Amino acid sequence: MKTNELKEEIISEIKKAFEKSFSKSLEKVELEFPPSVTLGDFAVAFFRESKELKISPAEIAKVVADNFEKPEWLEKVEPAGPYLNIKVKNNILFETVLSEVNEKPEKYGNSNSGKNQKVMVEYLSPNTNKPLHLGHARNGALGMAVANILETTGHNVIKGILVNDRGVHICKSMLAWKKWGNNETPESAKMKGDHFIGKWYVRYAVEVEKNPELEKEVQEMLQKWEAGDAETLKLWKTMNEWVYAGFQETYEKFGLKFDEFFHESETYKLGKDIIEAGLRKNVFRRDENGAVVFDLPESEFGKDEQGENKKTTVLRADGTSVYITQDLGTAVTRAEKFKLDKMIYVVGNEQNFHFQVLFKILQSLGYAFTKNLHHLSYAMVNLPDGKMKSREGKVVDTDNLILEVEKIVAEEVGKRDAKISEEEKKERAKIIAVGAIKFYLLRVKPSQSIAFDPKESVAIDGFTGPYCQYAYARISGIIRNLKDSDFQGEIDFSLLGNLDERTLLKRITKFPEEIEKAALELNPLRVVTSVYETAQAFNLFYNNNKVLDPENEKLSIARLELAKATAVVLKRGLNILGIETLERM
Repeated sequence: MKTNELKEEIISEIKKAFEKSFSKSLEKVELEFPPSVTLGDFAVAFFRESKELKISPAEIAKVVADNFEKPEWLEKVEPAGPYLNIKVKNNILFETVLSEVNEKPEKYGNSNSGKNQKVMVEYLSPNTNKPLHLGHARNGALGMAVANILETTGHNVIKGILVNDRGVHICKSMLAWKKWGNNETPESAKMKGDHFIGKWYVRYAVEVEKNPELEKEVQEMLQKWEAGDAETLKLWKTMNEWVYAGFQETYEKFGLKFDEFFHESETYKLGKDIIEAGLRKNVFRRDENGAVVFDLPESEFGKDEQGENKKTTVLRADGTSVYITQDLGTAVTRAEKFKLDKMIYVVGNEQNFHFQVLFKILQSLGYAFTKNLHHLSYAMVNLPDGKMKSREGKVVDTDNLILEVEKIVAEEVGKRDAKISEEEKKERAKIIAVGAIKFYLLRVKPSQSIAFDPKESVAIDGFTGPYCQYAYARISGIIRNLKDSDFQGEIDFSLLGNLDERTLLKRITKFPEEIEKAALELNPLRVVTSVYETAQAFNLFYNNNKVLDPENEKLSIARLELAKATAVVLKRGLNILGIETLERM
């Protein structure tokens, strides 16, 4: 029997007892987990039925309990206020859950709830004028985790990236290098490509303060680019290649994977065509300056400070594109090519208004796929002194952050294992550091802002990635040190059932449910919390009980099964979050 089958059996018995009690069928039963295993293994509430029957939920629970014909595999059924608590016999529950986990560990937590649903998760969206920063790290961690969660629940997931490789901001780096670069390259400067380009973006910001006329030159360069000027395009391609080489190193280091690459330079023209068609349909209009604008419905967007209807520019008066131009083209390109059931944009909350406008424009243009679009908005990552500003060079680069955290971890690894080789220490530090950063960035809801603390993120105790990785490594150590002849024999699950064991089993049992909820909510925090609480429960169990006791071999065999299942949940959960596990720490 599998865990879901056991739950269905429980639900069936509840329905029988309810119908016997009230001569009515119970259409829907939602099993919950009681707050403490001392209350039972599962529970059901009767709030919904209370309204229909005009009886208190507590009275319904009591009557159902009185009419419950308890099958032999149930230990007890008892009312507790509005809840009916159900306790399964230990041997049945432990055998059902642990056998399912340990027989197919690589599939535990998988489901088909998203079967036949094609979803694209677009994340990261880097600009080719600067390296990836801490904000991109949060975006990348969130995007990969959401994609992994959806894949675990059976969705056909396409991981997409939209590269912002055109526009006035790109021209700023190009103009600065053209004026002051003296043909310097990343190789000659001994810099990573994206960091090299970022240097010229910052240089432009410095120079334009001294000479505002540079703004005109940047606009002229953008016009040349869109007109196909050969020299401008050659410079653009060269500098983009430098950036892409740098980005790829960071993708690999941080574990970011993509199935489809989209470039704004390839979609902005389609956006212009869409806008031209929209002009003919009167979806857009030209304002007094010649720019193409979209009037935002007052019912949804209100009025501006002057009491006028709000509008947004979709094409500048000089014919050059803005962000929304290429976003229109990209959205239509994807819809036509992939026939998606859902499109998820992982983008910071500073773009909330932008996506409200984008979706409204697409709706006004008559595109049916608009209903499938979703903006997964997340809050910013802050530095101790405030928000990051890349144009001023005040930014924590993802590469530098990883290096900083690796140094902290390497020092601790060296203290724990004086005999470790430098190569092994470096590899271990890299895995722990990247895991620590991702876990820290995912341990709050996407809508919550984060003040990132590198030292706190690598703490071996507390709500951290290393804490969960260490719990897994501890179990790996127990299994690794076993001899072939140790603790072999038939498993007697009836020997399990003390408070620590049942609490740990509850965490293991809840894991698939938390993945399902995370997929529905697009919220990796649910998986983070599940992994952490599993690690917590295991450490409590480990501290209070002997996993391997030579004087009680049968109990040790059963507890080994519990430990192995715990390791499965820890590894599966961490991997879904994009975090590697270690056999030794």
